[in-house]
Amino acid sequence: MKTTGLYRSLGITLALLILLASYGYGQEGFRLPKGQKKDRISFEFINNLVVVPVEVNGKPLSFLLDTGVNYTLLFSLYENDSLEINNVTPVKIRGVGNNGNIDALKSVHNSLKIGDAVDKDHTFYVIFDESINFSPRMGIPIHGVIGYDFFKDFVIRTDYVAEHITLFDPDQFTHKKCRNCEEIDLQMIGRKPYLSQGVKALGRHYDVNLLVDTGASDAIWLFQESMGIQEQPVNYFKDFLGLGLSGGVFGKRSKLDMVSLGRFEIPRVNVSYPDSLALKSFNAFKDRHGTLGAGILKRFTVTMDYRSRKMVLRKNKFFGDPFHYNMSGLTVEHDGLIPAKELKKGTGRSFNFASDESGDQTDKVSFNLQPVFTFFLAPKYVVSEVRKGSPADLAEVLKGDELISINGKAAYKYDLESITALFSSKSGRRITLVINRQGAILRKKFFLREVL
Repeated sequence: MKTTGLYRSLGITLALLILLASYGYGQEGFRLPKGQKKDRISFEFINNLVVVPVEVNGKPLSFLLDTGVNYTLLFSLYENDSLEINNVTPVKIRGVGNNGNIDALKSVHNSLKIGDAVDKDHTFYVIFDESINFSPRMGIPIHGVIGYDFFKDFVIRTDYVAEHITLFDPDQFTHKKCRNCEEIDLQMIGRKPYLSQGVKALGRHYDVNLLVDTGASDAIWLFQESMGIQEQPVNYFKDFLGLGLSGGVFGKRSKLDMVSLGRFEIPRVNVSYPDSLALKSFNAFKDRHGTLGAGILKRFTVTMDYRSRKMVLRKNKFFGDPFHYNMSGLTVEHDGLIPAKELKKGTGRSFNFASDESGDQTDKVSFNLQPVFTFFLAPKYVVSEVRKGSPADLAEVLKGDELISINGKAAYKYDLESITALFSSKSGRRITLVINRQGAILRKKFFLREVL
């Protein structure tokens, strides 16, 4: 069977909860070649998320590495992508969001290859819902997510600074003593890793059980607003938190005084509180208080050892970076390609000396300026969300506006990560946008402003 996916303008997931109609544990799993103890694989680090190259039945694709999913998911294939998948049966999948269950196909006996690691009998779930497409918010194709099915077979070390993961054969791996590391116990529930740690909000300490979710781009989610939300004075703002498999997730954003991970203490951490509709997806996990996401994990080199039920953290150069919210109020996504042209430097310029009727050279010079342009396809960026009351909202930037330039630089010369970084960079920075709104070219100016 061949599958085909559509590329549409939607968002990126912040967290996934996959509840499948059937559970199977019969896979042999990933293996390194005989005698090989480890393998190092480079990844792309985009919006706090790890994207790894994966071969599915011999076809090269890109997957999110996500400890928050308990089964491998495949989606978001381009029109011109075709993929052979094997032995399919229909199932229902439920994920974070407000739209309920979605249809999928369970496919067994597939081959997956990540670096040198190969699983020759892999089960994954194919989602055909056209609205589930993480590629626009990432700026690169994202074809699927993989979590437990990969992490269970190795000790996996993620170096967020060097942007590579290292796979270790668990039968030949020992944890070395490290004075600057913190070893944290994990509990495996429903094929996902959980930890028990502390958070401090409004001067009070709370012990919380959190899902360790490398596929959550936020720092931390909490499910109980009593842990940090207050009305007098108001210490939060309402926001769109992201898209899960079952639709949009909305809620409140605030700040925690502190998050503790063993002896590591991280101050003034961004925190999100999903609303009651999204929380219905979490009812199967009564003792769970929230999610620890990549906004915190990226501040460490993280070693995940599912077999030994432990996570080892060693802080890196990102550890002391402050937490910022998007100060523009804009969420921007990739929306396909547009034709563009640029003047080719140093070409098309010539001059010559004029001659009189007798053919003698005069002191007059003529210039021949023939500009030479290069034509190419460039990424198109559009506004996908505008936070109410934000600087961009007050400047009357609207959802659906196409970005032509940002601060005098063509929008296509940015990547999505650079745009996000600019909008979160410095309170008081002026942002000048040139936008295309249904054929009308408009200029909008505003200043970045801290939300909290």
